Amino acid sequence: MIKVMIVDDHDLIRKGIILLLENYIDIEVVADAGDGHNALVLAMQQEPDVVLMDISMPNGIDGYTAARQMLQQQPAIKIILLTMHDEEAYIRKAIQTGVDGFILKKSQGSELYEAIQYVYHGRKYYNTGLTEAQLEKMFKSKGECASVLTLREQEITRLTVLGYTNKEMAEKLHISAKTVENHKSNIMNKLGLKSKHEFIQYGIKNHYINVN
Repeated sequence: MIKVMIVDDHDLIRKGIILLLENYIDIEVVADAGDGHNALVLAMQQEPDVVLMDISMPNGIDGYTAARQMLQQQPAIKIILLTMHDEEAYIRKAIQTGVDGFILKKSQGSELYEAIQYVYHGRKYYNTGLTEAQLEKMFKSKGECASVLTLREQEITRLTVLGYTNKEMAEKLHISAKTVENHKSNIMNKLGLKSKHEFIQYGIKNHYINVN
């Protein structure tokens, strides 16, 4: 059973999605929220597998911000942004945020179900007006904004790419191995990376191996 949470500030949209998903025996809607604040609280309480998140929401936390904070708190959660906007800037920001899916509100119900299945099983689902080549290029460059990492996080990334163990990094930087691990976790959450392999690939693509 896939546990789903719906986040949208319009009651009718939330209720409509709930009614739609009730038709699928392998999906259970465990919570719904009208803003980002409540979504963060309910996500911790209900521990959904997949969150359908509207981008435009009131009370100071939009869908991107809520998604980013949710992933920091619960890295294993899968988030699909549900929106009316299909402009490239919105899609690029979704990729940078690290969400697993992006689907338009005008999509068919079967597409929403397919999106939930895709992200639940570890795949990306971006149903947009962009070509696959355009999306692939965005995903490849999603971590290129190095300024999101602190100087210490950039150093941790460089040493990871160079093959240092946590213990070796701790000794070199005069911090504990646990602190090194915490830095790595924060880096992966910031960049939306899901594995050590993705972490290393990010470092290589962004030339950390060439930093002296």
